[in-house]
Order: sequence, then C-alpha cells, then structure tokens
Amino acid sequence: MIITNNLVKKYGDFTALDKLVLSVKEGEIYCLLGANGAGKTTAINLLLGFIEPTSGSAFINQLDVKENPLETKRFLAYIPENLMLYPSLSAVENLDYFSGIGGKSMNKNQLEGFLEEAGLQPEAFHKRIESFSKGMRQKVGIAIALAKDAKVLLLDEPTSGLDPKASNEFGHLLRKLKGKGVATLMATHDLFRAKEVATHIGIMKDGQLRQQFVTSDISLSQLEKTYLETMEYKTLTS
Repeated sequence: MIITNNLVKKYGDFTALDKLVLSVKEGEIYCLLGANGAGKTTAINLLLGFIEPTSGSAFINQLDVKENPLETKRFLAYIPENLMLYPSLSAVENLDYFSGIGGKSMNKNQLEGFLEEAGLQPEAFHKRIESFSKGMRQKVGIAIALAKDAKVLLLDEPTSGLDPKASNEFGHLLRKLKGKGVATLMATHDLFRAKEVATHIGIMKDGQLRQQFVTSDISLSQLEKTYLETMEYKTLTS
C-alpha cells in the first residue's frame, strides 16, 4: 500500500531525504524513529504529495504520487502533530464536513457511530472542538479516517504532547485500524509506543534509513540501545 523507491529530496546542497526505500503492506504499522531533521516528516510530505521528490518515486496503492496527486489522496488519511479542525464546529460537524470533502454523505447516527468507534465519549459529540484536549482531537482524526474508509494512514508525531492514558488509547486505535487492514506509516520519537504498536520499525538519521527491524525480533531494551548507538548518543551508566 505504501512504497518509496530510492526517494530523494534536496533543497539546494542540503539533502533532506537520501534514497529512502521502504514498503508498508495492508495491516502493517511501520514506525519511523529519529531525531528532528532526520527526514521523517519529509518522507511523509512526499507521500502526501505536498512536495515533489528530487528523484525516486513514492506510491500509494500502486499509484505514483507525483503522477496521481488527487487519486492517491482518495486512499489515505493524514494526522499531523497538531490536527487542524474547525474550532467553532462540533466533533460531528467537523466529521460531516471532512467526510463530505471525501465524497461521503452520512446521517447523524452514522457520524456518531464513527466517533464512538474512534473512542470519543458520546457527551463530546456535539461540543465545540475548541474545548477538546489534543487526545480528543486525535480521536476525531481517527473517526475521519474510519468514515473515509482510508486504506493508508500517515501520522506525523501524533502522540507528541499526549498524556500516558491518551497515548495508550491512541495506540489501541491504531491496532484496531491494523485489524481492518489499514497500512500505517508513523513518524515518532516515542520508542515505547513504537515497540508497542508497530509491526516494523525504521531508524532514520541525516535523511537516511539506517536501521530496519521486524518489531517482534527486537526487545525494547535492544531497540533503545540500537537507537542510541545509531544517533551516536552516549548511554548513562551508574
């Protein structure tokens, strides 16, 4: 569902992404780890078609993103670090609006059903988004993905700033989408959440994918050690 083939993005002499090769199949969750500036967000923006590659190619559902920018967006949903919703509208109204953009027409019960499936409490359905916590807004984002019947989910630091409870709930929602066959690519700094939810993990540095793992093949302590070594950080010893 997601393929990058030697994907490169340069800004003048600066290489933001260097020959990225990865793939994410249906029902897989691929977490990209790395420090700020590692190239994670650049990769996601290329898959979204927000920017064009210098060379290489990106595919969503076997369609070249550069050649089919509108068609590929039909298959995906995107949740950034700070999800942009209309603050003066309710959760139901936001969901109705964004579903309409995606060509979906739904009644009130259907809209509320998607919000409930995304874990939002019923008493919040008709409250204005401006009163929502970040965790609640992210649930509306998941509801939009569910209503759109998205096959691909692109996430850029979606758990940043969430408290442990909200982060755990978000992880549960990702596993639910995994069960529906959604292919997910998530950029994150959170090693623990990556180990908990991902089927595959990659570690990026200086625009390059330096390490890749099947998550079940590595422990959290091994992941942490490998991450620190890749970043060339020194570990603290007692």
